[in-house]
Amino acid sequence: MKALVKLTLVFFAIQLTYAQTTKGTVVIDSIYSKNLVNEFGENPTREVAVYLPPNYDKETQKYPVIYFLHGFFGDHTLMDYMKDILDFAIETKRIRPFILVVPNEKTTYDGSFYSNSGVFGNWEDFTVQDLVKYMDENYRTLSKKESRGITGHSMGGYGAINIAMKHPDVFNTVYAISPGALAIVREYGPNSETFKELSGINTFEALDKTYFGKVMVAFARSWSPNPNNPPFYCDFPFSYENNELVIHQETLKKWQENMTFYNLEKYIDNLKSLKAIKMDWGRNAGERFTQQCKMFSIKLENLGIDHMAEEYIGTHTSNIYTKDGRIPQQVLPFFEYYLTFE
Repeated sequence: MKALVKLTLVFFAIQLTYAQTTKGTVVIDSIYSKNLVNEFGENPTREVAVYLPPNYDKETQKYPVIYFLHGFFGDHTLMDYMKDILDFAIETKRIRPFILVVPNEKTTYDGSFYSNSGVFGNWEDFTVQDLVKYMDENYRTLSKKESRGITGHSMGGYGAINIAMKHPDVFNTVYAISPGALAIVREYGPNSETFKELSGINTFEALDKTYFGKVMVAFARSWSPNPNNPPFYCDFPFSYENNELVIHQETLKKWQENMTFYNLEKYIDNLKSLKAIKMDWGRNAGERFTQQCKMFSIKLENLGIDHMAEEYIGTHTSNIYTKDGRIPQQVLPFFEYYLTFE
């Protein structure tokens, strides 16, 4: 009887140990960046949520790193939704143990678009230079481009494509989940209600009652900031005066220089040097997403740039952050296949 009790206790101890070692941990770190110093109230110290794989604290091996860029309105607390599915993906062998990083790049205007503003902070430089360097110096990373992947959802999908396209020496693989801000279409365009509404708004209180108006201010602060143009301190490519459309060509050019659809020709060699490119979008995400994603994929195809593109049945946010969703079923297996794990 004593032997049976002892055997039972050993069995439960083994089970407890297994349960503990099959779960990763999340660290909330922070980084101060000179690239983000500004005079408009954006905090240059940014939180960073870091997922460390099971047994990270008991081993000495190094791991590949996946950088995950959050969407508009989001921040590093996205990791709260992701931690369990990252554990699940490793437990079910959809991917080998890895590190995943979610930086907080939310701004006072809700989204940096991971772009160098020059006025409100240089968020691209923060991501590519400061964040990657910090991770390589403070965590056991495989510090080479073949072991770095970048991904993100919506605004983060835009950021992932834009950054990978410009910095193939840093990131070797990219997966954009339902990326936005690729081109000026639908609600982003001059003849939508967006700019008619925005032309009548001159306070943050009124702006806060809009959605597309806030997105346009974020675009403008990211791509066409103007510290001499209150109250939003940025310029828009379209406006309405006496109910007539006015196109501001210089500002429009600045937007197009930052929207990846218009810049693919400049980065053909960079894009071809990437090991793998994939993008996806929900069929019911709304036409501004489906239209620009299809346009973008077709242009990549026409330029001879190998990539994968998939339209799936879903909305802009459904079936992504769940165990049967895009991240564990599509995104992480993609990086399992293309990243170097040693």
